[in-house]
Amino acid sequence: MIKKIVIAIVCIASTGLYAQNGSVSPYSYFGVGEIQSKGTMENQMMGGIGMFADSIHINLKNPAAYSKMGMQYGEDFGNTTYTAGLSHKRLTFENNVESQSNNVTNLEYISVGMALKKGFGIGFGIMPYSSVGYNMISENVNSNDETITNQFYGEGGLNKVYFSAGYEFIKNVSLGLTAGFNFGTLENNRVQIVENVQFGTLDKRSSKVNGMDFNYALDYTPTFKDKYQLFASVRVNTQANLVSKNNKEIGSFSISTGQNIEVVNVNLDALNLRNTELKIPTTTTLGIGYGEKMKWFLGAEYSFQGMSSFSNDFIEAENLEYKDASSFALGGFYIPDYSAFSGYYKRITYRAGLRLDKSGMLLNNREINNFGITFGFGLPMRGSFSNLNLGFEVGRKGTKYDDFIEENYFKVNVGLSFNDIWFRKRRIN
Repeated sequence: MIKKIVIAIVCIASTGLYAQNGSVSPYSYFGVGEIQSKGTMENQMMGGIGMFADSIHINLKNPAAYSKMGMQYGEDFGNTTYTAGLSHKRLTFENNVESQSNNVTNLEYISVGMALKKGFGIGFGIMPYSSVGYNMISENVNSNDETITNQFYGEGGLNKVYFSAGYEFIKNVSLGLTAGFNFGTLENNRVQIVENVQFGTLDKRSSKVNGMDFNYALDYTPTFKDKYQLFASVRVNTQANLVSKNNKEIGSFSISTGQNIEVVNVNLDALNLRNTELKIPTTTTLGIGYGEKMKWFLGAEYSFQGMSSFSNDFIEAENLEYKDASSFALGGFYIPDYSAFSGYYKRITYRAGLRLDKSGMLLNNREINNFGITFGFGLPMRGSFSNLNLGFEVGRKGTKYDDFIEENYFKVNVGLSFNDIWFRKRRIN
């Protein structure tokens, strides 16, 4: 009965993936929104590292890891894995004057991975790629001592459907590929009100975006003394060439009633802005880790991205420029005794990590960075290779200098990973 309930919850949750407002961050105004695709809960709890691969977990960051699906160090079992993840984030926004709080809940991914034969696995699923969700108000005084109020608000985001494959073509050497199709709508709006003026002005912009990206991976996973294993990984997420079909409306409205007075569609064809390109630059990730099988693991990754080449011609952001981005992550896990017959806590997987992301986004020449500390637990389900993952992240994004906004957040993750043995009925011959 529990199995049927869980399957129903996952199916119902998937219908809400397209409608969710996945961000409340003011920094989601920039680019294509706040990037959401950060891997499974297992990845996230270890600082977001993606080089580790085993036989019972899906690795959304590393397609070469699918070559390990269905194998437990040479033994075939559990050839299909189903996984889904939910998160809840509590945020506090601060500048030098005031502080506000908000929260957001997201469905982070629904994925399936399966082994077609030893050393060859595939996977597919859906996840949010980016999210837009902000509402900001700024005030200043003009030369006539009149207060000018600007409100910026937006919503939407991009989703990704993907197909992955991983193949171990030489012993301990695996190749992987993920092909992803990104799609969605981004909405960015601005309203301006001038003190003692009867009408306000509005600027509404929307973009329907779609396009492909590809993630290539090469893993090297040799074993030493039959129990220690090295994990070395190179991953290249190629430039995402997205096409944006744009629409813009400008006009005026009555401040007293809120009714539109005159709104017109801007001729974007004449401005050569009807269809624009969004080129998300290539990201290269180098990772290395070492551990004892089914006991402990420690790994580190470094990523870099040529964000200095990114631009969005349709959205005019003042005092914004980009430079190359980078990210460093460190994480690992520990299992006291995975085969213990008694003492449930001995079979729990304890995970922890940290990450530092330099976004490459400069506002008034100040870079917006993110730092997070992660930790969590993998709780095995009795009599199967399935598990429930609980994770937590504490972090800070942005800065209060120059009257910017600093985000302090606490995130709770819940992930379910079911091996197909969990679904099979036991039979007695």
